[in-house]
Amino acid sequence: MSGIGGSRGVMVKTRHGCRRIALLCVLALLAGCSREQAQQQQGAPQVQTITVKEESIPFNVSFVAQTESSRQVEIVARVSGFLDRIAYQEGDMVRESQVMFQLDQKPFQAQVDAAKGELLSQQARFKTADANLKRIKPLAQKDALSQADLDQAQGNYDAAKSAVFAAGAKLREAELNLGYTTIQAPVTGLASRSLQRQGVFINAMADTARLTYVAAIDPIWVNFNVSQNQMAQLRDQVNKGQVVEPADHILQVALIMPDNSVYPEKGQINFAEPNFSPDTGSFLVRAVIPNPKGLLRPGMFVTARVEGYVRPNAIVVPQLAVQQGANGHLVYVIKADGTAEVRPVVVGDYYGDRNIIITEGLKAGDRVVTEGVLKVVPGKAVQIVDSGKTPAPATQ
Repeated sequence: MSGIGGSRGVMVKTRHGCRRIALLCVLALLAGCSREQAQQQQGAPQVQTITVKEESIPFNVSFVAQTESSRQVEIVARVSGFLDRIAYQEGDMVRESQVMFQLDQKPFQAQVDAAKGELLSQQARFKTADANLKRIKPLAQKDALSQADLDQAQGNYDAAKSAVFAAGAKLREAELNLGYTTIQAPVTGLASRSLQRQGVFINAMADTARLTYVAAIDPIWVNFNVSQNQMAQLRDQVNKGQVVEPADHILQVALIMPDNSVYPEKGQINFAEPNFSPDTGSFLVRAVIPNPKGLLRPGMFVTARVEGYVRPNAIVVPQLAVQQGANGHLVYVIKADGTAEVRPVVVGDYYGDRNIIITEGLKAGDRVVTEGVLKVVPGKAVQIVDSGKTPAPATQ
């Protein structure tokens, strides 16, 4: 009895031990799989991505441009005389009608006085001729005087009247010449240096008549050239719907200064040359830009950025996401299973300082690797790391 009871106890213990060993084997197997998965996930490169979307963005075109005065006027003496005074500060801003040069007025004032005296003399003769005609005319009608006397009186009257008119014209001419001795600024603008010095004799019929020039700078013109290829490319994009013109057809022009700063005022295109230049294959375009503070000067080189066109349904990605391959440009796209795929793309223009437009190869919803591109292996899994967040598996 005791022997039989001892055998059953051994059998029960053996059966429980087998179950325990089996459970430990399962747990060990699960732990091994978990460690293997963790090691695989830990070995996947960490990347940052963006989800591609279509959006309408500005389509701006930039050109090398040069500023020009909107009205540059040569200051030329109209009468001859000695230059008494230079009345402006060379290189400064002058206002319209401001006195710039003063010629010696004394000879011209004498001519005005002489013309006034001549006019008074002729007016006196006309008065006498008018009185004689008024006396002779009724007497001639009564046959108290001959017709010859009347004709002579009428002739004297007409001659005196003409002399008054001529004397008046000479007086106006003398007064004009006197006025020309004071040379004023025709426009508001920057005045150049004086080509003549104080005290020299100015000959109105010689080169000495050229005194200086005034260049208006508000507004100022900005000129740039558009080539045939650029125009053809723009028209092609418009025809394909890749670029949309503004509804009012008004294009604005922004200026980028030589130090890469943006000029605070914008202008509009107000002129385009109708013909292409046979020498350069381009045509001139001009924009007028407000310049109230005088920051722009004629002759400056700037970058003119034409604004107003829109690129609809555009796809934009960071420049760092685009790689140069043997057959062109490519990006890495993360598929739904978390693995990376190489995607050939066609790039367009740069957009801003860090982005580039993709014209072919991507569609809305694609997830593109933007950082960690060099660590990606095609067909292998990656870990997506959002900025400031912990790694997350690649899912869509």
